[in-house]
Amino acid sequence: MRVTWTADGDTWRMAFRLDAEDDVTGRCADGQPLRLATNSFRIELPRTLREIHPDLLALAAWTVAAPWTRRRIVFDRPISDGLAGAIGDGWGIEAGPVGTGARSGGRLAISYSGGADSVAVAAMLPDAPFVHFQRVSHPRVPNRWTHYRSDVLAELAAATGRELTVVRSDLEFTLAEPRPGYPEHHAVAAGALLMADELDLGGLAFGYELGSRWLGGDRYLLRYTPDNPMWAPHGAWGRAFAAAGVHLVLPVGGVSEAVTMRLALNSELRGQVRWCLRGVGGPCGTCGKCLYKELIQAAVERRPLRTTITAGRPVARRWQEPPPYGGQEMIEYGCARVPGVEDTVFGAAARYLGATESSTAWLERCYPPAIEEIPEPWRGRVRDFMTGEIGLMNEDEARRVETWGVA
Repeated sequence: MRVTWTADGDTWRMAFRLDAEDDVTGRCADGQPLRLATNSFRIELPRTLREIHPDLLALAAWTVAAPWTRRRIVFDRPISDGLAGAIGDGWGIEAGPVGTGARSGGRLAISYSGGADSVAVAAMLPDAPFVHFQRVSHPRVPNRWTHYRSDVLAELAAATGRELTVVRSDLEFTLAEPRPGYPEHHAVAAGALLMADELDLGGLAFGYELGSRWLGGDRYLLRYTPDNPMWAPHGAWGRAFAAAGVHLVLPVGGVSEAVTMRLALNSELRGQVRWCLRGVGGPCGTCGKCLYKELIQAAVERRPLRTTITAGRPVARRWQEPPPYGGQEMIEYGCARVPGVEDTVFGAAARYLGATESSTAWLERCYPPAIEEIPEPWRGRVRDFMTGEIGLMNEDEARRVETWGVA
């Protein structure tokens, strides 16, 4: 793989050329098969920058090119020995050329998506600036997802009143299948990486919570994952970001979506929470994500489910079948707390799971090891918030996390 960056004012363009051993079909870190659509994209920054550290350009490129690179990647600027080593150790890929010093920064910014988890991070870190990534159309790749209203989310981010940097990019259209999206989950940070020197970033906070960080997420393992390949600080991506001087930070990595939902709904940004971009005036209410989030919100608010989705709809089909489920910990939590859940689309799941408030109480507290892996400059703030506002799991509750899915 060979990578080239060019700049025209505030717009940076990256092109990459596959080597003979590379392939247009690859897999990202969570195992999702991906097919390449095009070999170039642009990133529009809010202002023209005089200089960007080569490690930041290289790491931004790697978040896009990694799934299709088989043996080596050659950047157009020398990178640090630390980043080259992180790519070599993490992926077995030869990266270079090497010949620049490492960078560092001091501030923590939030990769702001506007969802409940992201808003929960914002509530925890009221002084942290936002960096928002906005999808825009690609000049050569048709947009098959016109219902995804990225413009609405950018407007909501602006309405928060927080210090905000919006970066616009068409990099999601490099992906042909399964749909436009990030080749690696970390590509959402490409804009923040290019702005990192300008903003003096030493860390980037994401809204990934207990399920995503420690319980295997939805798409891949469905079990306890201390060595999560995407979000563990000692994993390949964690080491690569650290080598570029922008640490991955998961402030809500030790709490469940029930906790992040409660934090978001109780925050001053409640009006800007949006986990679905299919609707214009609000979430569509008819997709699978809306149904899942409605179960969690109803459980947090201790009220009946509000949905027009019936058990016969395709988006509800998986809840009529036996577990395991993606996000099963939150399905258990919701089924144990939503009044009348037995008569809803989750009725079959509730019977299969047999969850109770007592059996799911661990999901209302923080898993302590998640605090210890926060980088030191910000660990104290997260610890103070979790101990003061949420509470920590005891040993038995922590064991629920560490035995999740093992049997």
